[in-house]
Amino acid sequence: MTNVVEFNHVSKSFKDFSLKDVTFSIKKGYITGFIGSNGAGKSTTIKLLMNLLKKDSGDITIFGLDQNKYNQEIKSRIGFVYDENCFYDTLTIKELRKIIAPMYPKWNDDLFYKYVDQFRLPEKQQVKSFSKGMKMKLAIVFAISHDPEFIVMDEPTSGLDPVFRREILEILHEIMLDEQKTIFFSTHITTDLDRIADYITYIHKGQILFSKEREELLAEYGIVKGKNDLLDRDTEKEFVSIRKTGVGFEALTSNVKKTMNLFGDEVLIEKPSLEDIMYYTDKGNLSCTH
Repeated sequence: MTNVVEFNHVSKSFKDFSLKDVTFSIKKGYITGFIGSNGAGKSTTIKLLMNLLKKDSGDITIFGLDQNKYNQEIKSRIGFVYDENCFYDTLTIKELRKIIAPMYPKWNDDLFYKYVDQFRLPEKQQVKSFSKGMKMKLAIVFAISHDPEFIVMDEPTSGLDPVFRREILEILHEIMLDEQKTIFFSTHITTDLDRIADYITYIHKGQILFSKEREELLAEYGIVKGKNDLLDRDTEKEFVSIRKTGVGFEALTSNVKKTMNLFGDEVLIEKPSLEDIMYYTDKGNLSCTH
């Protein structure tokens, strides 16, 4: 399987935050969801990917090419969707097209106008009159109209209502039908990734905790429920984190098989959501009393 992107032992330090030894890959022809809480390092990683920040150490290759040596070629093959409007908002779609289209050798006007029409975007209105959802659709139109091989999306559904979010996900599904495109989708709305992601990369406090196929990940992790008297110093070490209440405990395990062998039918094990995995990993050990 070909990797479109490879991060190998990449580090980047700031005054109050560091990416530490980040290693993961993005596989061709799939949607990889990139998750992590606010401040975990998602935006920094994307800026390094797009060569908008200089790494301190490590290697980043895209399409098998060194990003510093082949920066212009690489970017001509990427579509980028940012979480905020990055267009001149006093211009119309037609005026923006005149500026943006010449930048891409493979710009496709037929594709551009197809999506403008499909998304019902008004060509003659200034961008500042668009809703947030319309601006996101516009960003996607410009990102995909030069037929990019790789699409990077930074929080594309953030702040959108459920109808717009579902529509954006349908657009991504349509884009992936030719099986040649690759999408890297950074978001904190994990339910969106439950719908469309093939792989999940999870960053936590500047480090990659895992980068795995989504179905494999959800088979390995589990939400465990049982009585508090099953817990002791040794058994608690088996969990990522535990939430105790007056009537029992709920915990996250990263090894369902081992947990089943340890507790047998004394506990209930449920399939987790991505949100469950993020919640328990971020919060650590919680306790409350009822």
